[in-house]
Amino acid sequence: MLRRLYDWVMGLAASRHAQIALFVVAFAESSFFPIPPDVMLAPMVLARRELAWRYAAICTFASVLGGMLGYAIGYYLQDVAMGLMSLTGHAGGLAEFQCWYQKFGVWVILIKGLTPIPYKLVTIASGLAQFSFPVFVAASIATRGLRFFLVAWVVRKFGPAMMPVIERRLGMVAVGLILLIVIGLVASHFLGGGGGAC
Repeated sequence: MLRRLYDWVMGLAASRHAQIALFVVAFAESSFFPIPPDVMLAPMVLARRELAWRYAAICTFASVLGGMLGYAIGYYLQDVAMGLMSLTGHAGGLAEFQCWYQKFGVWVILIKGLTPIPYKLVTIASGLAQFSFPVFVAASIATRGLRFFLVAWVVRKFGPAMMPVIERRLGMVAVGLILLIVIGLVASHFLGGGGGAC
């Protein structure tokens, strides 16, 4: 089923309604849709490299709007939100998500928004934890914009041949960045005498 969905999204990238479809997929992926918009963004940039930045902007705008929907689901519809989180293997309960934000705050959004970890997890979890909405939006714009504009730049500059190499390098950089952040957070937690229940 996931493969058919992926092929359908790829087909949309080649249609005359590609930009509208890109907006819809980027919006939906931020709260419930399983296929990331990157799979549409890359072939669209390859087909029209002069429109790379427009496509990245569409992705960013739609993704942040969809993130607001995910936040609202978490904030106002907690039962629905927990059901969606359970489907993705995160059924630890409301306390788990509130604990994430007590410990790591905005870093949860910055790390998950930039990496391949499904962004829908952080949008719903942010609402569940009742995290600051303005900070959530600002962090989402920063991380989603960086991700989509980086994908557009890589594809525009290097084309399809370089994508596997670039993706491997980007993955290594992301893992390294996350490790540094986690080390810093753990160090500050212990240096500050942090403890608590979570």
